[in-house]
Order: sequence, then C-alpha cells, then structure tokens
Amino acid sequence: MTKMLGPVMLDLEGTRLTPEERALLALPEVGGVILFARNVESATQVRELCDAIRRIRPGLLLAIDQEGGRVQRLRSGVTRLPSMGRLGRDFQELPEVTLRLCRDAGWLLGMEMAACGLDLSFAPVLDVDDGVSTVIGDRSFAADPRAVSAMAGAFVDGLHEAGMVAVGKHFPGHGGVVADSHHELPVDPRPLDTLRGHDLVPFTDLASRLDGVMPAHVVYSSFDPRPAGFSPAWLGMLRESLGFKGVIFSDDLSMAGAAATGTPAERATAALSAGCDMLLVCNDRAAALEVLKACQGRVAQRLSKLRYARARPEMASLGALSRWRRVHARLEALASSHRENRNNHE
Repeated sequence: MTKMLGPVMLDLEGTRLTPEERALLALPEVGGVILFARNVESATQVRELCDAIRRIRPGLLLAIDQEGGRVQRLRSGVTRLPSMGRLGRDFQELPEVTLRLCRDAGWLLGMEMAACGLDLSFAPVLDVDDGVSTVIGDRSFAADPRAVSAMAGAFVDGLHEAGMVAVGKHFPGHGGVVADSHHELPVDPRPLDTLRGHDLVPFTDLASRLDGVMPAHVVYSSFDPRPAGFSPAWLGMLRESLGFKGVIFSDDLSMAGAAATGTPAERATAALSAGCDMLLVCNDRAAALEVLKACQGRVAQRLSKLRYARARPEMASLGALSRWRRVHARLEALASSHRENRNNHE
C-alpha cells in the first residue's frame, strides 16, 4: 500500500467501520478521517476505532473537533474542557496565570487526544470575538486580538509540548459576521486595513508556529468576491505575506457557505486551485464520492508532518502524571462552573 495520501478527509457513519467505509478508506484519494459525536462513545472506543482505521491505511490522518466548551465531540473518559472564552476571562487581571493555564490546557488536550489514537484536533480557534457571531462566541479566547494571540500561542505551545500539531481557524477571521457559514454564506464588507489591524492579528502573530490553518467560508467583499477558502488571494497572502508553511485544510465543503462555489466537484477543484492541501467533505456521502472522483490521481503535500510521531500514551497512565491530575481538576472545575453560570442565566 502506497504511503502517499490523497487530499480528501472523510467522515464516518457510526462508532464502527462499515464494509463500505473500509473500501472507501483504501482509496488512494483519501488522506484522512474526521470524527464527530456520532462516532464517539468513549475514549476507549475511539482508540479502537482509530486502530481499526490504521489497520486499513496506517498513514491516514485522524482528526476531531475538540476545542472545549460546546465544541467537544469526545466527552466520556476525557477531561471536560471549558470554553476558550472562559479560559480567557481572567487574562487582563491575571495574565501570567491565564497563559500558564492555556498552555496546560493545550498540553492536556494533546495528551488525551494522542491517547485516543488521534493525530490532531482542529484547534485553537483564532477568531476574535466581536460579540456578533453566535457560532463563534465563547469559542474565541477574547475580544482583544492581541490577547487572542497570547493565549492561543500558549495553547499552541502546550499542544506542541504534548507532541501534537496545532491547526488555527478560521482564517482570516469569522468573528465579525452574524451569519453562520454552516447555514448560509456570510459576507464581511470591512476594508482590508481593518481586518489587518483586528481579525488577522492572531494569524499574523502565530503563522510561523501553526502546523495547519483552516480558512473560513466567508466572503470578505472588499478584498475578494470569493470565500476565503476558495480564494487564491487570501491563501496566497497566508503563504506569502504571513509566511505560513503548514497544511491548509478546507472547511467542510458540504456547508452552505461553500455551496455558492458550485457542485461538490467544482468546490473541490476550486479549493485545491486556491491553495488548499486537504479537503473536508462531511455529512454528505454522495458529495464525498463526487469529490473523490474529482480528485483521482491527486496527491496531498505536507501531510506527513501532522502525524503524531511519539509513542502514544495510554489514557489510564495519564492519571499517574501529577501535571495531568492538577490540570484536569482545574479545567473540570472551570467547565462545571461555566455550565452552571450559563444555566442560571437561561
């Protein structure tokens, strides 16, 4: 079996591989798998599923959205993480303490996801919370772009300390639009200079330290009429002006924010032509099959550096680490108090 990977990242139907999925994962156009809540029962089951996938293609990249707060696909057998907004709440008064906690959170997340058999989580969120985007909201560290840079940078350091890569999203920033790109195509009309001085700041500050970036399905109409993930201008800026050397992941090509670009095959071709390295196609198997056909013969670049390269820890062994016990207790307490506060205000 060739070690080269294709540019398509697929999803799965459930917690076990189906015969159809086993055949799909063997296709050379496939380069990875992303897990959702429907694929997850527990940390142990996820490790077994990842092992089953790797028996088919050992090199496939296995990913999950495990940000913390409301975006945490895996909840049983791992630490319940607070939102990044909750981590950032104390930054102004206690910056050193907050940065240390952000680094610890990245480290713990990386260790736990590695123990579950995964190569990466699509984190951290680098969007700046302008108070208008409900789909971002407390997924963002803060409303101040420099604070986002500092805290996300500490989180990245923690991921790297655990041996896991960091994937920043959603370039060049999803926090300034009301519309949710899962359901419609948002348009942000602000001038490029405004974006440079605000939303782009965390990406500019952290580009050299990120291993991956995911662009937004958002049109920034003053700069390019195409959504950022289909824009050679935006992805060229990421590569050339910001000096980013890692992997560019498309956001899910099945989202409504991508639909204006054409059929699934046309979306795939446009994203690859714009500069994306890997295409996510989720929650639509027919679209995935169309994208796989459109990507025949294509090979993805840069992916090998994203694989978790260390000996994987066992989840049961993490409890023997004093750092894990300390950070686990702190994060669980923050997550619990944050949920209680939200419930009291609903």
